[in-house]
Amino acid sequence: MKEFVERFFVTQIGAELPGWVKVLVSLTNVFLILLVAWGLLTISGRLLHLLDDRMRSRSAEPEERKRIETLMRVSRYVASVLIGAITVMLILSEVGISIAPILATAGVAGLAVGFGAQSLVKDYFTGFVMLLENQIRVGDMVEVGGKSGLVEEVTLRYVRLRDVEGSVHYVPNGIIATVTNKSREYAYAVTDIGVGYREDTDRIFSMLQRVSKEMQEDVTLGPKILEAIEVMGVDQFADSAVTIRCRIKVVALEQGPVRREFLRRVKKVFDAEGVEIPFPSRTVYTKPGAN
Repeated sequence: MKEFVERFFVTQIGAELPGWVKVLVSLTNVFLILLVAWGLLTISGRLLHLLDDRMRSRSAEPEERKRIETLMRVSRYVASVLIGAITVMLILSEVGISIAPILATAGVAGLAVGFGAQSLVKDYFTGFVMLLENQIRVGDMVEVGGKSGLVEEVTLRYVRLRDVEGSVHYVPNGIIATVTNKSREYAYAVTDIGVGYREDTDRIFSMLQRVSKEMQEDVTLGPKILEAIEVMGVDQFADSAVTIRCRIKVVALEQGPVRREFLRRVKKVFDAEGVEIPFPSRTVYTKPGAN
C-alpha cells in the first residue's frame, strides 16, 4: 500500500511522499494486518468448531469423542500461535524493523538457549507423541509422573490433573515415562473382603453373587455394570481374617462408585446373615499357678 501511495504522489503530484503521510499509511497497514489476523483467528475457530461437530456426529463412541476434544484444543492453540507469530513479524516489517536480523539472532540464540531448555523441548516432543498415539485425553482418569487424577487439559507442554481432593497438578510431559490410563473402554471394581476363619467360604461366595445380581437389576446401577461379579476366591490368610477377592467389570470411571455401593450392600447382608467381619484381636492365656 505504501508503494502505491508513493507512486501516486510522484506521478500525479510530482512530489515525494510527506513524512506524516508515511506514518499514516504505516498505521493503516498495521490496522489492516491486525484486522486480517483477527479474521483468520475467527475463521480458524469456526472451521475447527464445525470440524469438531462433524467428527463428533460421526463418532458414537465416548472414547473417540474425548480424543476429538483433546485434538481440537491443541489445534486451536497451535493455530493461535502460528497466526500470532506471523502477525508480529508483519507488523515489525511494516514499522521498518527488519525481521531478517531478528530471525538470524533468534537462530543463534536458540542454539545457546537450547542447551539450557532441553527439558522444554522434551516436553513438547513427548506431548506430540502422546497425542499422536492417543495415550491421554481430556476426561481420562490417569496416573502420570507420580500423580493421579482426572485429566482437565492436555497441551504439548503439560498435562493438568485434578485429584479426588480437588488439588490441581501440572505434570510436564517431559517427565512422563509411564502412562497408567484407568478409563479406557472399561474398568474393574476390585474388592478384598475379610471374613472370620469360622465362616463357610462357599456361603460367602453365594452372598457376594446375590448382592452383585441385585445391583445389576437396579435401575441406577445396572447400566454401570457390564458383567456379573467374578469371585476370584480366597486371596490370603490374614492375621485375623480370610481375605476373599472379587471384581466387577464396570463402565470406565465408575469403578469407585460401584465398589463403594457394593461394600455397603455386602455389609448389610453380612449383618442380616450373622457373618462375622473380624478385626484385629488378641487372646491372652494365663498359666495355672502363675502369680
